[in-house]
Amino acid sequence: MTYVAFLLFLCLISCVPSSPYAQNTDLKLPLKAVNLGNWLVTEGWMKPSRFDGITNKDLLDGTQVQFLSTKLNKYLCSENGGGTVVVANRPSASGWETFRLWRVNETYFNFRVFNKQFVGLGSQGVEAVSNTPTDSETFQIVRNDGDLNRVRLRAANGLFLQAQSETLVTADYAGSSWDDNDPSVFKMTIVVNNLHGEFQITNGYGPEKAPQVMQDHWNSYITEEDFNFMSANGLTAVRIPVGWWIAQDPTPPKPFVGGSLEALDRAFTWAEKYGMKVIVDLHALKASQNGNEHSGARDGYQEWGDSNIDETVAVIEFLAARYTRRPSLAAIELMNEPLAPGVTFDALTKYYKAGYDAVRKHSNAYVILSNRLGPTDSKELLSFASSLDRVVIDVHFYNLFSEGFNNMNVQQNIDFINNQRSSDLSTLTSANGPLVFVGEWTAEFARNDASKEDYQRFAQAQLDVYGRATFGWGYWAYKCAQNHWSLKWMIENNYIKL
Repeated sequence: MTYVAFLLFLCLISCVPSSPYAQNTDLKLPLKAVNLGNWLVTEGWMKPSRFDGITNKDLLDGTQVQFLSTKLNKYLCSENGGGTVVVANRPSASGWETFRLWRVNETYFNFRVFNKQFVGLGSQGVEAVSNTPTDSETFQIVRNDGDLNRVRLRAANGLFLQAQSETLVTADYAGSSWDDNDPSVFKMTIVVNNLHGEFQITNGYGPEKAPQVMQDHWNSYITEEDFNFMSANGLTAVRIPVGWWIAQDPTPPKPFVGGSLEALDRAFTWAEKYGMKVIVDLHALKASQNGNEHSGARDGYQEWGDSNIDETVAVIEFLAARYTRRPSLAAIELMNEPLAPGVTFDALTKYYKAGYDAVRKHSNAYVILSNRLGPTDSKELLSFASSLDRVVIDVHFYNLFSEGFNNMNVQQNIDFINNQRSSDLSTLTSANGPLVFVGEWTAEFARNDASKEDYQRFAQAQLDVYGRATFGWGYWAYKCAQNHWSLKWMIENNYIKL
């Protein structure tokens, strides 16, 4: 090569644009990860005491209630499930007689009916026709001091709802009696009270208290010392669930409060200090991909679909752009646990392709695609994922949540891991296909009589099998009030060795 040619060569290579993001070439697979659940996305079952300071904490958003008229001995009912009047003529209660609470404050609520309209005041009495709640659809639940489930419902006009007859329910009663023959007195039954997520805790504490409550939690639940502990005990990565509202931090839409983004920033810094990797997992999507509390759902309805794709992609792009230069970034997971058939395969793959493209605009980090829960083929994403680069399919394996596990003894649980789960992994694993990640598993199982040795054997079987997953595994979770769900407790008490 002549000197001139050499100078030209140097010029050419210097003109090649450098990568806009860190390459993360030091990623060592498979990962041994743990989920930092209940940190940046609340899951009340993991630390129930977080809700103790909420007034009327049995009436959080999404609580399902029924109202029995003490005078008529009949239930309030949204006729036809909604879209018309509310009556009081049902001797027993099911879906049309059940109302989901939207909490306005400690004592005021909106009532959402079966077909998703809201109960309000109308020209024909009380009706359920509005698709959005206003003052007219807001009621105060006045509880009797001696019996909190004996209630009266004060409407926006200041008067009480009354069952004048089985077919006429109005909001025009001014009395104050708590007698059984008073038409404004109802026996309230709390049918379902199982949503204790981010929406419930922030809206439950309200705008004055929630910011401090959440900040105190973020500052104490996961600390630098935890990353030190994880790294020292053989873990190489964390999977961090986040909610869609993090992209609008520090002023996310109410009732969510700012601060989770700063906590996530700290996690990246700690991961880098202790030689760990980070998987950012979009766990809670606006409109909810599965209706569960960990999706940030307000009332348990699963409403995510095609119309939500663009705004969800925007969250992914925000995360990818923010963390692309962090050397600890290993992967971004586009969605946690979409539930079939509510989330259709077409909508999911359309979103996954758009989310993948959004990540690739900023980062070469792995993109993780969560399998759908529900009645689906576990291989349904294989063909789609095989056309993309550096992608991972996430499967969640629990010996729980299905009646089939309830009657298994300890050895049968272990055999299920060694046989069925091993086969499930093999089915998803191919030489040129996507990598596989057992993103959630736990050492808890449906036995009330298991010994410490039983738990050790069950955990070790999963470590052996899931250790063959090409991308790695992630234990659920690092901390939990229920000990066997807490990897920290399991390690400290010699139930699990990595």
